[in-house]
Amino acid sequence: MSNRMSINEAIELIENSDLKTLGGMAYERKKELHSQGITTFIVDRNINYTNVCWVDCKFCAFYRHEKEIDGYILSFDEIDQKIEELIAIGGTQILFQGGVHPKLEIEWYEDLVEHIHNKYPTITIHGFSAIEIDYIARRSGLSIREVLLRLKAKGLSSIPGAGAEILSDRVRDIIAPKKLNKDKWLEVHREAHKIGLKSTATMMFGTVETTREIVEHWDYVRSLQDETGGFRAFIMWSFQSSNTQLKAEIPSIEKQSSNRYLRLLAVARLFFDNVPNIQSSWVTQGSYIGQMALLYGANDLGSTMMEENVVAAAGATNAMNQDEMVRLIRDIGEKPAKRNTAYEILERF
Repeated sequence: MSNRMSINEAIELIENSDLKTLGGMAYERKKELHSQGITTFIVDRNINYTNVCWVDCKFCAFYRHEKEIDGYILSFDEIDQKIEELIAIGGTQILFQGGVHPKLEIEWYEDLVEHIHNKYPTITIHGFSAIEIDYIARRSGLSIREVLLRLKAKGLSSIPGAGAEILSDRVRDIIAPKKLNKDKWLEVHREAHKIGLKSTATMMFGTVETTREIVEHWDYVRSLQDETGGFRAFIMWSFQSSNTQLKAEIPSIEKQSSNRYLRLLAVARLFFDNVPNIQSSWVTQGSYIGQMALLYGANDLGSTMMEENVVAAAGATNAMNQDEMVRLIRDIGEKPAKRNTAYEILERF
């Protein structure tokens, strides 16, 4: 597209535009893409099947090492109970991810996905971030494509965008030196899209990145979307620093302002001319800014989040149920609707 926004144009808007003007531009763009005035959300549950992880991301307060006393792997019975509680409130999806356990191989994951898919056929399994897929492949002596094909065959429906953080190897070397590099993250999503597994793209900002690195991250996602069309949505949140090694090592890292969040969100909506959905991150921003995000380009409030452990471990403990989401959406004059993982509307309110 010859008229699409360039990296430099996006940086200029982020750094020099009036916030209200940006919001107006993003809202107009959102209305062009979503002309019926519908704002969606999903009823789902995060299930962290293990908190054991060897990657030691400095921004994470959730993980434990294998020998630590409070490390765990959930049993199938424990996972079943969580899913049954979700079904009881009308949930349709589990966001399924863990730490990156050093010893679990492909067969364990296949058994787990098959078990859930067969026992709970109405539940969509949206699971396993790029680093989990990459590590399963290396641990099991398989290619990324083989891992994805095997998990898809057992019932995996789509993969989340977690682990992107900022797609800059300079930043990644500081905040998560053991994590896969930007090209590998993009490769996992490319391979998933090629075999028909859709995914989401994410970004965590507010550590050591520059504005240019933020926009370059968007550009990598937009370019891959040009190639595959496999991203359903973009989700962005700010670094939550409590209890993290990164904040201890770099005390000058400051909590990101609501202004910064809304500014980035608005320009992201303008930049992503090929990603249909942008999600509000009320979990890190709180319900008020989560609602404001709907006036700054977001068309989806994300999940009611029956359970959330990772961000909570780093100090963010916002909660919301379906009724509150419906009220927040109506309050700004839009029409609330419950959706599934594929952004198909299940129920209007």
